[in-house]
Amino acid sequence: MHAWESIQETVDYIEDNIRKDIEINELASIAKLSPFYYQRLFTRLIKKPVREYIKLRKLARASIDLKNKKKLVSIVSLEYGFLNHETFTRAFKNTYGITPLEYRKKDLELDNFEKPDLLLNYVMVDEGVPLITEGLVLEYNKMTLDKEIRFIGVTGYFKFESGKMSGERPGISGPALIWKNFFEEKNKIPNKKEPRMIGVSYHGDAKDGYSTYFCGIEPDLNYKNSKLDQFILPVREYLVCRFEAQSLYELTTVAMSKVMKHTRFWLREHGLRADGFFPEIYPHIEKNDVIYMELWIPFIKR
Repeated sequence: MHAWESIQETVDYIEDNIRKDIEINELASIAKLSPFYYQRLFTRLIKKPVREYIKLRKLARASIDLKNKKKLVSIVSLEYGFLNHETFTRAFKNTYGITPLEYRKKDLELDNFEKPDLLLNYVMVDEGVPLITEGLVLEYNKMTLDKEIRFIGVTGYFKFESGKMSGERPGISGPALIWKNFFEEKNKIPNKKEPRMIGVSYHGDAKDGYSTYFCGIEPDLNYKNSKLDQFILPVREYLVCRFEAQSLYELTTVAMSKVMKHTRFWLREHGLRADGFFPEIYPHIEKNDVIYMELWIPFIKR
């Protein structure tokens, strides 16, 4: 067994027992390591100390339960092992910047620290070969776009921590707020039959510590609107990563986090790096279709 596999085993155990009190000695025993070396290895691979990771996963799972407004916050806090309502509220606010009650009232989306799949840090696949892992199917192919694609939509900004990817920076989801603004405008935009939508992050005119984010849809070819923004997906070569998940929520949260990390690994192993902007392409999907999306990653040689 590789070292990362023993850590993954404890990550799985934490998730399966997230409502219980979990001791480090117990986890170290599962990993067959001393508590000292277990904690060092865990922190190196997960990028969080063990106790902090457990707290973040408890908060992430609790945030899902909080969507049920019939359930008291105090009950949720006790179910996830917090000492009392006040302790839970303080931990929640320190992590997400808002209290559990504010989260409920404002109907916000949160970015959570997601459960990692360490396999994706070590397994490489060739182009055109699917990789199947926990709750996810992904596949890479290079593609040259020979005609630019125009999208109409809205632009916003979100706080960005350099070096931290999706699934590693808990807080209020900035992109989700921008998507919400876009969907308020979407039905006003005459669009193509079976149009694609896009979400794309890039620096643009964002101030330091922030990223520009555009959400849009392919419009009718003759449609123009000076009040809305536009983004042109340029002609060039892209690495297209198509991935599937069991639900739209999983696709845009847990799966997205895993895929972005593996994509960085895939590019590095092939002597490439992403080049400046990161398009998420959402195809037109009928009710019974497989739920999938694509990352179109512009790349250059390292």
